[in-house]
Amino acid sequence: MTTRLSAAFAKGHPALVCFVTGGDPTPAATPAILDALVEGGADVIELGMPFTDPMADGPAIQLANLRALGAGTRTADIFRIAKDFRARHPDVPLVLMGYANPMIVRGPEWFANACADAGVDGVICVDIPPEEDAELGPSLRAKGISPIRLATPTTDHARLPAVLDGSSGFLYYVSVAGITGKQSAALASIEEAVTRIKQTAQVPIAVGFGVRTPEQAGPIAAVADGVVVGSAIIDLVQQHGANAAGPVRDLVRALADAVHAARKGTL
Repeated sequence: MTTRLSAAFAKGHPALVCFVTGGDPTPAATPAILDALVEGGADVIELGMPFTDPMADGPAIQLANLRALGAGTRTADIFRIAKDFRARHPDVPLVLMGYANPMIVRGPEWFANACADAGVDGVICVDIPPEEDAELGPSLRAKGISPIRLATPTTDHARLPAVLDGSSGFLYYVSVAGITGKQSAALASIEEAVTRIKQTAQVPIAVGFGVRTPEQAGPIAAVADGVVVGSAIIDLVQQHGANAAGPVRDLVRALADAVHAARKGTL
């Protein structure tokens, strides 16, 4: 069955996946920033659910979480933003990314129902490991929502099947062992990891963490199915606030040009 996510990775070029924190700088400003991602050429949107303790994230996204929470952003706002986005962009995949507490505090069925109602395509929960899939996975799959898992440089051959089991949409390969936005992996190590994972994975592989520029994104796209960019976009939101849409659109357009051209021999 073709879904919005599967279609995004079947366009004949690698996919650009872009992350922003919902409610940063305010819930009212987020829709224009999301529209700018689409206008710039993003193939998949990741909308971060703000949380008080974003342990996997570096300073840029940590501050984005604090700004969003300081602006009064709540889970209801995230779902409203998602539902309105779906109405404006019926064909663009939207993934919620965040931490377990906001997702399961009212029960996994409630969360899955809310995702389905808002038109969410997938969910990345950073701190629910595959071994605890029952906490959220069955409820999401029952609503046709993809549980998207993460693999890292420490995910070895023995653990990879557990990571892939029950996962769909795409696999998010975290290219460095650490927090977001702080360091970049060598291209050779990314290529080796993607090649190894593809021997087992039946889903596309998108590579993220530390990818900030078109010059970084293009070569990664040449070896992966997609590239994830987050902190560089968040930095623009921090710099420009409610006026970030224009600068975000310009950066995403440059990233999209590099990613989409990666297998055309133009880099």
